[in-house]
Amino acid sequence: MKHFSKSLFVGAVFGALTIAAPLSYAATPKDQLVIGTSLAQVLSLDPHQATEGKAVEIMSNLYDRLVNSTPDGKIVPQLAESWKVDDKGITFTLRQANFASGNPVTSKDVVYSIGRLLKLDQAAAANLKRVGYDKDNVDKLVTAVDDKTVRIDFSGQVTAEMLLYRLAASTTSIVDSVEVQKHVADNDWGNAWMRTHSAGSGPFTLNRWSPNELVILDANKDYVTGAPKMKRVIVRHVPESQVERLMLDRGDIDIASALTAADLATFKDKQGFTIQRIPTGGFYVLSMNAGNQYLSNPKVREAIAYGIDYKGIEKTIMGPYGRARNVPVPENFGSAIPNPDWHLDVEKSKQLLAEAGFKEGFSLTLKTIAQTPRIDLATAIQASLAQVGIKVDIQQGNGSEIIAAHRARDFDLLIPQTSAYMPNVLGSMEQFSSNPDNSKEANNAGNFVWRSAWDIPELTALTAKASMEPDAKKRGELYVEMQKMFVEQKPAVLPMFERFEPIVLSSKVEGYVGHPTQLTRLESVTKSEAQ
Repeated sequence: MKHFSKSLFVGAVFGALTIAAPLSYAATPKDQLVIGTSLAQVLSLDPHQATEGKAVEIMSNLYDRLVNSTPDGKIVPQLAESWKVDDKGITFTLRQANFASGNPVTSKDVVYSIGRLLKLDQAAAANLKRVGYDKDNVDKLVTAVDDKTVRIDFSGQVTAEMLLYRLAASTTSIVDSVEVQKHVADNDWGNAWMRTHSAGSGPFTLNRWSPNELVILDANKDYVTGAPKMKRVIVRHVPESQVERLMLDRGDIDIASALTAADLATFKDKQGFTIQRIPTGGFYVLSMNAGNQYLSNPKVREAIAYGIDYKGIEKTIMGPYGRARNVPVPENFGSAIPNPDWHLDVEKSKQLLAEAGFKEGFSLTLKTIAQTPRIDLATAIQASLAQVGIKVDIQQGNGSEIIAAHRARDFDLLIPQTSAYMPNVLGSMEQFSSNPDNSKEANNAGNFVWRSAWDIPELTALTAKASMEPDAKKRGELYVEMQKMFVEQKPAVLPMFERFEPIVLSSKVEGYVGHPTQLTRLESVTKSEAQ
């Protein structure tokens, strides 16, 4: 039996590139942190429903999980003060903690929360469903031993390491079962209420959420490790980059996280500001609907792969947001293979289209959220594919429209983004290489590949095999095989750029460390008095 009481360090380490400059000034209140960003993708603040990046960032401060992952890739205690791993599962011992309501955190709340996640069965459940947990077996596999002890048995499709990283995700947040059950309506597990309220044990509580306007978080003065340093956090919707740049420059906000590459560059080496460039382990992706009459053909998908000017787009648009990469594994991860020879080659792309029977080309629509840098990326793809005979009509939309279209397979082309749930090949690639049931009836909208109707049974089986291989050397060999098979099948989920999250902070802000999976915690953030 293996005992973990403090941390689990695993392999590759995520970092943040930080460029520091002397301090300028700021006009925001000294006990409040004000963040400017785009809230276009914040559709819900129910942690068992929402998966979008900015929603995750907010929810990670409203809720705790059993365990947490640190920015450098460690698994550390959160609500669980310790855990023991045996050959059948993991036993967690809970710390003494309370929800913001004052109710104690018990094993009953943990069992309820994981059960609620799987029984709501929305996109957020995909991370556990992918490894064998579902609404039918959760009551058997997740049990309360006593008030402060929780047992999670292995599903037969998951290792201890993989399970711990999944339990560190925002989707497995622990909610106040007593409070949530007060607000259940029409058997909705309290979802209508939870979308706009918080019921967590985290360092902050939700004061207000006005969609596409602002989110206000208040400090939980009774938080288990002490009250946060900031009395309040205000997240403002500022989708226009130039406006956000001016607001940061004059001190109206403390942090800017939706700047274009050009506006971000104005803060490089500028007195009073620091820049963090956070590697996410994820990608900006061109999703192709393989149910489309053209995109179902692998030669067409390969033609598109050769029809995009990755290097040109990286230089002129992506900048700090991304670097060209067509394998869904960051190039600095162990077992990562070299990039395939996909680059802008107009003649080769045209030849592939002709071989597929579409010498005269065709028309497609490309859907994207109107958000930096995706709208500029969409325009560049449109121009690039026009050279090979594919006419692309861009349809911009808000987060709810585009995300709903993606999950409903209602698109030709679409630009989503991903991140890695753990810092290795599997953590980054699994969502690109596993689709257990491609049928429309499966309605598995939480599965990234299913959304593109890309049927990959061999790659799915290989991914499952790699995830359960105990020998590190053999697992590495399987990781290489997975990546090669992915490339050979001309993916309908085409990674274009390894994704980074660049943010600019007023130098008054101290203790803010961006998290690769956007689980950035704010309880230790302070603001200095110096100008």
